[in-house]
Amino acid sequence: MNHFTRRIQLAVAGFIVLIAIAGTSVGQNKSPVAPTEQAYNAIVKEAYVNFKDDTSGKNADYIPALADVDSKLYGIAIVTTDGRVYKIGDVDHSFSIQSISKVFTLALAMQELGPEEVFKKIGSEPTGRAFNSIPAVVDMPTHAGNPYVNAGAIATASLISGANEDEKWNKLLAFYGRAAGTKLSLLEDVYKSEAATNTGNKAISMLLAKYDRIYADPFESVDVYTKACSVGVTANQLAVMGATLANNGKNPLTGEQVINRENVPHILSAMMVAGLYDASGGWAWHVGIPAKSGVGGGIVAVVPGKGAMAVFAPPLDEAGNSVKAQKAIAYVADKLGINIFSPQSVGLH
Repeated sequence: MNHFTRRIQLAVAGFIVLIAIAGTSVGQNKSPVAPTEQAYNAIVKEAYVNFKDDTSGKNADYIPALADVDSKLYGIAIVTTDGRVYKIGDVDHSFSIQSISKVFTLALAMQELGPEEVFKKIGSEPTGRAFNSIPAVVDMPTHAGNPYVNAGAIATASLISGANEDEKWNKLLAFYGRAAGTKLSLLEDVYKSEAATNTGNKAISMLLAKYDRIYADPFESVDVYTKACSVGVTANQLAVMGATLANNGKNPLTGEQVINRENVPHILSAMMVAGLYDASGGWAWHVGIPAKSGVGGGIVAVVPGKGAMAVFAPPLDEAGNSVKAQKAIAYVADKLGINIFSPQSVGLH
């Protein structure tokens, strides 16, 4: 492992811990410098209106079911750690979570095995390549890269315990629902569409097996991973899932401690270095918030100790990230001053 990169990751994780401790204590106290309700609603509306008519990008078409999603759908939701909700647009439209599921699969794997064991088996190094890159697997012979590219996510799914595939899958689905504060379900049409076209992921799983970097049956692990990507969420539910991370792993609406608080910095640091695929560096440079995207059109951005923002808009850029979601989150982040690397960061509450 690159020693310099590991030092950067530890520094980012430590910085996130400090922000979380300073910003949340119990996760329910509103800052005296927080925007008013009116200001929040105005900023969210501005972000919606400013980018509503942006037609750049296109739906993912390598998964047929995603190509058929209405490209005009657009919704923004913010959930704070003290349970306030701000939303506009198509926030109740269910779409496939896709790669955002990787965040919560990682969280469950760490619950079961501990963060150091997961790091040892999966790693957390940016690949600098596309999320489905096969050469990236060959170039990293000691681990799977990171848990947010396909190879690392399939390997992470293989770590989930269970007597069989159904048990593993049901455990994951229930865990996602606890983070969202509501029962979630599989989008059967998306799953069938992905399962019929996931030859590349099957190839990745077998390559991982060659290097002893997958920890259960390869094709079974691909199927669990495919189902995880096919879970349906709304922008509102996704914002709650993000706010659970922001709130030290405790769901701010249900009060349940879903994710071990000591694991949250590791999850968020990985989001910062690899959450937007090979565009993650630019995102960190310009926006400075841990985030994770999915080719279903969603992005969730997490401000430790403060809250989370989720945006849904299907058209993607060349890296696989929602065009409007990136612009909307960047706009709100600038208006609210929530770049976690800025000394002037105020945050969501």
